[in-house]
Amino acid sequence: MILSLFDQFETPWYMGVPLIAIAIASPWLFLPVPTPRWLSNRLLSLQAWFVTNATQQIMLPLSPAGQKWALLFTSLMMYIISLNLLGLLPYTFTPTTQLSMSLGLAVPLWLATVLIGMRNQPSDSLAHLLPEGTPTLLIPVLIIIETISLFIRPLALGVRLTANLTAGHLLIQLVSMASLAMASVLPAASLLTSALLLMLTLLEVAVAMIQAYVFVLLLSLYLQENV
Repeated sequence: MILSLFDQFETPWYMGVPLIAIAIASPWLFLPVPTPRWLSNRLLSLQAWFVTNATQQIMLPLSPAGQKWALLFTSLMMYIISLNLLGLLPYTFTPTTQLSMSLGLAVPLWLATVLIGMRNQPSDSLAHLLPEGTPTLLIPVLIIIETISLFIRPLALGVRLTANLTAGHLLIQLVSMASLAMASVLPAASLLTSALLLMLTLLEVAVAMIQAYVFVLLLSLYLQENV
């Protein structure tokens, strides 16, 4: 039976249990836990440095009212990074390659930012739908366009995360298949392809971290408009 390249993104099942549930819950087991000691080890120090700098960059455009979201945004970023990186290991599954998973993270958080804006500053939130100085004839058209663009935001968040990870995984699989196929025919070409595969893997590690940062950064920008 010939399998499709996209079969690797199907949710695996074992004895009737969806393994995506285990994949979603497992990242918390691998994150270092802070200790009450004065001196931490190198891993904890590296984690604290990374979290501090990333949080400062994400919270930079927000007002003091939006700083309350710092813990949520930082935890979400670390969670998505862990999911993406664990999905690069052999015999693992990446939940963020499922659009349902990405939209499940994007839609509630985007909706929360919109509801906060409608509650705290309803006039300013509705003013985003119609730029100042718009000609009278264009008012209905612009309102429709701005409303559509507002509701497309969570879809863009989820699709961006899923599409980038799916494309990277597919590219790695295609290159690895080509390297394996040329191993017995063209050993030199297979060696060069393996070197390319190594660079692609390193690039995919960077993409896994960058996409998590971009996901949270865009959410912070959406929050900035509503606080």
